[in-house]
Amino acid sequence: MKNFFFFIFSFLPYLVFPQDRGDAIIIGSIASPRVLIPILASDSASAEVCSFIFNGLLKYDKNLNLVGDLAQTWQTEEEGKVIIFHLRKGVLWHDGGEFSAYDVEFTYKKLIDPNTPTPYSGDFERIENLEILDRYTVKITYKEPFSPGLASWTMGIIPKHILEKEENLLSSKFSRNPIGTGPYKFKKWIAQEKIELVVNEDYFEKRPNIDRVIFRIIPDTATLFLEVLAQGVDSSGLTPLQFLKHSQAPQFKKNYIKFRYPSNSFLYLGYNLNNPLFKDKKVRQALNYAVNKEEIIKAVLLGEGKVSTGPFTPESWAYDPGFKPAEFSPEKAKTLLFEAGFKDEDGDGFLERKGEPFKFTIITNQGNLERQRVAE
Repeated sequence: MKNFFFFIFSFLPYLVFPQDRGDAIIIGSIASPRVLIPILASDSASAEVCSFIFNGLLKYDKNLNLVGDLAQTWQTEEEGKVIIFHLRKGVLWHDGGEFSAYDVEFTYKKLIDPNTPTPYSGDFERIENLEILDRYTVKITYKEPFSPGLASWTMGIIPKHILEKEENLLSSKFSRNPIGTGPYKFKKWIAQEKIELVVNEDYFEKRPNIDRVIFRIIPDTATLFLEVLAQGVDSSGLTPLQFLKHSQAPQFKKNYIKFRYPSNSFLYLGYNLNNPLFKDKKVRQALNYAVNKEEIIKAVLLGEGKVSTGPFTPESWAYDPGFKPAEFSPEKAKTLLFEAGFKDEDGDGFLERKGEPFKFTIITNQGNLERQRVAE
């Protein structure tokens, strides 16, 4: 787990005043979104843009508490096995259609559809039944009490009236021209260059003060920081080196405000379980012991991070401080690999199993030197 470093252009604090409207905020990103459908958005770049366009039934406030979004109120019954959401009335999709319980039902059905390539189906497959009580009330019954049930409904809801006839969401026009209920409407996407959003004048909470949000795609952290110094972007993440060293320049301090807080994200190595190498649990355990995580934090994050024991931050109610990370132990790693059938059969210093060398490829996003250095 790492800390998140953030800066924002110095005019932004003044935007809290109701009379100040207009202009645009330009957000720098090293990665280009893949798809603008929240149930398919598995990468952070896609998810960030989707968060401006779509709403979930619930959302997190600044203190990481769940509060209503498209759901105005909710109640739990049967020791958490049942959740009843009471939806906001009069919420409009960006095309003018009205949001209703039928959109919630449609989103749920798409999430559990085996033909939908979503990484989020697991939480929703635990649902036994979703029942529409009326146009603005949804009753969800789980097979058994499920503690992340409420949190799973922060998932962006998608419109039934637009997508119900689409057989393939990923290849649909909607994936690059979305319509949501959120504070901003999609306007333009120039591949590998920028995405532009415009304000939703009819947003159900209140009209945002900033008229446009522009995501500039700059797939290199060094080039992005130069653009920061030239004031070509208003907001962006910083690498640890940029936060600790490069941002000390007078020019930076004059124009930007820095923020530092724990990130609700983590770096991890995801295994392709279709690869026979990773189907063996002992191989995965061995790699966990073989990676010196503290050294990575020291060398790559310059000490600005913590070893994660799972997907929950220390600030989360679900975090277990008693669960300790695997130690760095090359000896344990070798023992597990040996038990999995790997050994140096020909004395060349590399492990093999049945003549096949122990090797694999790590793929990460272009321009992310931090992840590249972790992989190395």
